[in-house]
Amino acid sequence: MGSQLLWPLPFAATVAFAAELSEIRDRGYLIVAVKDNRPPMGFLDEANQLSGFEIDIARRLAKDLLGDAGAVEFVPTENVDRLNAVIEGQVDVAIAALTITEPRRRIVSFSDPYYLDGTAFITRLSTESLPAIQTIRDLQLSTIAVLNRSSTVAQVSYILPAAQLVGVSSYLEAQALVESGTVDAFAGDASVLTGWTMPGEALADHSILPSIISAEPLAVAVPKGEQYSPLQTAVNEAIQRWYEEGWLQSRSKFWRLPEGVLPSALDNGSTD
Repeated sequence: MGSQLLWPLPFAATVAFAAELSEIRDRGYLIVAVKDNRPPMGFLDEANQLSGFEIDIARRLAKDLLGDAGAVEFVPTENVDRLNAVIEGQVDVAIAALTITEPRRRIVSFSDPYYLDGTAFITRLSTESLPAIQTIRDLQLSTIAVLNRSSTVAQVSYILPAAQLVGVSSYLEAQALVESGTVDAFAGDASVLTGWTMPGEALADHSILPSIISAEPLAVAVPKGEQYSPLQTAVNEAIQRWYEEGWLQSRSKFWRLPEGVLPSALDNGSTD
């Protein structure tokens, strides 16, 4: 059975599809909640086909569980519906930029992480009048946009106490400030910023600094319950193999996702 694209939630059928691993194998295909508007994790490409890092993961998981990378049906899902899709049995799993948090752990189970997302910085390349910003050290006295009331505010304040922070209400507002040069950089999720620098995007001529200053693990969400333990175990075993084989690292590099986590020090050295 080839990959199929289902209607985005909440327009997906209300029949509960979530199943135990044995039932998924009997059925012959995997139903996965994904993003279709978050490049490079999951998005519609120029051919209107789902593409991205998490789409690759879903197809590889179908291959590992069912022997066929095409044995997967995708359900594009809004952020507010990602957990409900799993809880209500509309999908088997969600691979949709879900960060592991304790509140979420109470209502769904998570696999081992497949990517460490976190706060990164997007900034300008060099211009005739301004040098390129190449490391976090270069931002010590700069102007940095951050989302209002986000955890990023405290993270950036800790790493760069002398920087001037400019609050914004949306990613779109932040993108406009960076593009116009009103701020030196914007601090946000590395996976989101990577999408901004993809070919054809507004900030394709900007760069993301190589270090991430927080660790926010992304994982596969699985229904909670003892009957789903074999599915969770199979997903964990697959992710472990992908790490050992270097496949996850290769795919994240292909999608230009940053590597590395820097929780308490400036790039290329401590603050001392």
